[in-house]
Amino acid sequence: MEKLNYWYEKICTPGFIALDPVQFAHRYKKREDVETAAFLSAVIAWGRRDLILRSAQKMFTFMGSSPYDYVMSGGFKNLKSKNIHRTFFEGDLKYYCRGFKHCYAKYGNMENLFLSAEEPSASGADIWKAFALFREEMANANKGEYSRHVSNPESSACKKLNLTLRWLVRSGPVDLGLWKKIKPASLYIPLDVHVARTARELGLLERKANDKKAVIELTEKLREFCPEDPVKYDFALFGLGVSNVPLKAL
Repeated sequence: MEKLNYWYEKICTPGFIALDPVQFAHRYKKREDVETAAFLSAVIAWGRRDLILRSAQKMFTFMGSSPYDYVMSGGFKNLKSKNIHRTFFEGDLKYYCRGFKHCYAKYGNMENLFLSAEEPSASGADIWKAFALFREEMANANKGEYSRHVSNPESSACKKLNLTLRWLVRSGPVDLGLWKKIKPASLYIPLDVHVARTARELGLLERKANDKKAVIELTEKLREFCPEDPVKYDFALFGLGVSNVPLKAL
């Protein structure tokens, strides 16, 4: 635990923002702009970090000064089929924008959507049920069509959605702390291949598949160290994963 806390303090600093896609949500002040930017930055947050940042910059440039206004005014209707990032194309962005427009019209903001799906649990909220509702509402706005870029929480690790919630719920030098009614204790680790590999090498994760069960297993282990904020260790696992520290020696 001491090593995890050390790497959390080392990585979770203001200087990290410029190296991470969370920087795009930090650019805005209006609540709805921050939410929109967070969801869209997270959905393309896979692959090389420099390419993620380049793709996000391109996306937010053509969305203009307010991503929320772009969504609500229907600016996305002019999108064609150009590539934005890897397997995410303009058609996928159009899907998200239609979904956001529907969700904002129905719930007022995205936090209200997630709160409407919550039920009491050991950690205070049912995040997986909220993910399921989000997925259904996005499909409802798109003629019942489900997108591969909105994960199914029945089995998926939902890395991008868990990352979005980490940004919006946690407060600190990096995360935004915008959502006040969902507590950090309710969150789950944004599990990607790098975090999973590091966790296994540290003996924190036994499951071999990078799926929902692995997310729950790892998060429950991290809750033993910090029950009120288990996903803070996402920074530590990232830092250890990109460092040259021999993990088996920890």
